[in-house]
Amino acid sequence: MDVVNKILENSALEAEKFKSISVEKNLELEYDLGTLLAIDNNDFDLKLLSQRKNDYLLDLARDNTQLLLNQIWELPTERVEEAIVVKLPPQKTVLPRMKPVPRPRPLTKWQQFAKEKGIQKKKKSKLSWDEQLKKWVPLYGFKKAKAEIEKDWVLEVPGNADPMEDQFAKKIQAKSERVSKNELQRLRNIAKAKKVKVPRVGVMNPDVSSAKDLQTAVTVAKASTASLGKFQDKLPKEKEARGVAAITPGASRKRKMPPVSGTQEKSENLAIVESILNKKPKLNIEKAVARHIRSEEQEQSQEKQTSGRKSSNNRGKANAKKPKGGKGQRKGKSGGGRKRR
Repeated sequence: MDVVNKILENSALEAEKFKSISVEKNLELEYDLGTLLAIDNNDFDLKLLSQRKNDYLLDLARDNTQLLLNQIWELPTERVEEAIVVKLPPQKTVLPRMKPVPRPRPLTKWQQFAKEKGIQKKKKSKLSWDEQLKKWVPLYGFKKAKAEIEKDWVLEVPGNADPMEDQFAKKIQAKSERVSKNELQRLRNIAKAKKVKVPRVGVMNPDVSSAKDLQTAVTVAKASTASLGKFQDKLPKEKEARGVAAITPGASRKRKMPPVSGTQEKSENLAIVESILNKKPKLNIEKAVARHIRSEEQEQSQEKQTSGRKSSNNRGKANAKKPKGGKGQRKGKSGGGRKRR
């Protein structure tokens, strides 16, 4: 009996640690099980709230959560892979959106044209009657390709075409061009819907392309080499296109931000200050002194030449005889020595 009583006492003590699943409230809570929401309209106990705030709020949250779980377990349950799940009812509370309502997708060129002309889209049948083969042929698929081979087993050469030209290869090439054109138009529609600028290089008619487009194409083509255009020759008056960094391989598209670490920034600032304070003059002193000496020598030589000319002119004027009357001005001897008879 002592053992039984001890076990009962231990179980009672363990049960006291856990609170009951039945909670009593003065006012019933409002539930929105679709969003797992419970609203408690009961008043707070201000005395308990002021005395032991954290414990009171913790007990209140526990009781309200227990009531919400009790309501959930009253819903019909089902077992999915050894787990019991509950299907929640539709939600009553309308929650606000985090992002704005998405805008309607813009119309493509064909959709805009069909809307203006009032063209209604009709559902096509998957089969079409071929008058030449006299049977129903699918619009796409491997059976369509087999039917085309069976129908076009021979092709007529037009009168204005080269008789040696392969008409089968010409037909395949025309079809591949149509497929490429449709794919290009599809990509343009996607770029238009997402408001993305279409690259200025690619499939372009030379009659429509401008000099700016050709300049852009040349710049991008040169940068697309293995050396990123480093060893590509330039024309004499060639200019590089502007605003093509987004489509040029190897071009830096992001602005270089300053260093984040303080030590690196400090070292860079100290290097700038040292370069300013310890900056050597750009003037070559030896060269400047030599030039100054040379200029002084040139000035001295010019002064000597001018002084020598003045002295020679003064001597000639002193030795010259006075002219006789009516004879006009008489010049002195120009030199040459004394004549002998």
